[in-house]
Amino acid sequence: MKTISILIPCFNEEENVVQISNAIEAEIKKSLPQYDYEIVFIDNDSTDNTRPLIREICKNNKKIKAIFNARNFGQFNSPYHGMLQTKGDCTIPICADFQDPVELIPKFVQEWENGAKIVVGIKAQSDENKIVRFLRTCYYKLIKKMSPVEQIEHFTGFGLYDKSFINVLRNLHDPTPFIRGIVAELGYRRVFVKYRQPKRRAGKTHNNWYSLFDAAMLSFTSYTKAGLRFATFIGIAVSIICFLIVLGYVGYKLTHWMTFNAGMIPLIVGVFMLGGLQLFFIGFIGEYIMSINNRIMNRPLVIEEERINFDEQTDNKND
Repeated sequence: MKTISILIPCFNEEENVVQISNAIEAEIKKSLPQYDYEIVFIDNDSTDNTRPLIREICKNNKKIKAIFNARNFGQFNSPYHGMLQTKGDCTIPICADFQDPVELIPKFVQEWENGAKIVVGIKAQSDENKIVRFLRTCYYKLIKKMSPVEQIEHFTGFGLYDKSFINVLRNLHDPTPFIRGIVAELGYRRVFVKYRQPKRRAGKTHNNWYSLFDAAMLSFTSYTKAGLRFATFIGIAVSIICFLIVLGYVGYKLTHWMTFNAGMIPLIVGVFMLGGLQLFFIGFIGEYIMSINNRIMNRPLVIEEERINFDEQTDNKND
């Protein structure tokens, strides 16, 4: 009997963890009774009642497991680490807030049984804020044009991953993993399943402009050289323009020295313009340097505090 692993990353989801667990169990028993299953919660150091609720869920069903992180290790490392701990023939990461439809699990499994190693969930429509949706669309199209690696628009990581692909992830040893880019880069046979993303069932979203910017920068620095090339070309262009302006300014002053009284205004404007550009590109290049630094340090993805319902003799705690 094949086993389906369902991974549920969570952080302060006390209003959803019991309901999502019940919904997944009900869907598997109704639509996929011929499969065994495991449900793995990975909690990213919740500060509300999430952990006590997960403990109670695990106590009542040994097929439900839990990993408690020692602290919050971010929106990318924790789910990635959780995927590496699953033991099923395939793994399906799904958000605890019901924005990833549970009803798609049978569809994903069907495509997997038809031969797909990766089934990708695509947010063809969404009930999220229209401005956020528009900005996401612009970002996806921009990164798609800039990257030499194929990028998947409106893909959040929700999908199905065959055990062979999970084994590939275990051997990557990437300390700053970006699963959306990795899925696009490694070239496994993929099938796309479109869906409409609903709003959160309950609770408050933990995504903000900073976390969205962090995701965007990780994608840029991991899968494009466009930022560095852009900085180089703009630097060259601005240098040439400034040189020509200086030549024109000096020439005009020499030929009109008796009437010309513009003073230092052009020089001040030029200094401020160049200073602003330098600060912008220093910050942009700094994002690349920070990404390189994180990879060179080679720290573990997460540090676990506790596991529940795992066989500790066979399961690795840190990858």
